[in-house]
Amino acid sequence: MGVSSIRNWSGSVKLMAEKKKSKSRVSPIFKRAVSHIFTKPATTKYPFVKPTLPPDSRGKLVYEIKSCNAIDFGSGPDFRLDIKAMRGSNCRVCQRDCPTGAIEIVEVEGKKRPQIDLNKCIFCYQCVESCPRDAIKQSDLYELATTDKGSLVMKPEYKDKKGASQ
Repeated sequence: MGVSSIRNWSGSVKLMAEKKKSKSRVSPIFKRAVSHIFTKPATTKYPFVKPTLPPDSRGKLVYEIKSCNAIDFGSGPDFRLDIKAMRGSNCRVCQRDCPTGAIEIVEVEGKKRPQIDLNKCIFCYQCVESCPRDAIKQSDLYELATTDKGSLVMKPEYKDKKGASQ
């Protein structure tokens, strides 16, 4: 045997001795796992217990159709910009200020109303800030998960005299 083979053999003996020592020690990961058995869980029971939200949390937009009176300014030959009328109606400011184009003005029973597509909405609340009549408001409804994308389009509805929505 040469000198180099003896060195290799002696080095492997040292490694085997170190491995035996490490097997006898308890792993720090195992210690930590066992210690967590006796502590309070870090997770919450979410579906059953709702979390308390901070006051400025951003949830689903709420649209009050009675507050908004969207008028198409500039339609007609005798168009005049009336500041008082502008304060009393929504002049499509929400549609103009929406960065993603999630708000579209549609006609419902002869009146123009905003339709909000929550699929496109990034919940920046620019529409809430810019609405002069506070027709679009913030809410704390945050559970919007669905398999039907059409259910996330907030279509303006009118209620008939009996109170049923149409």
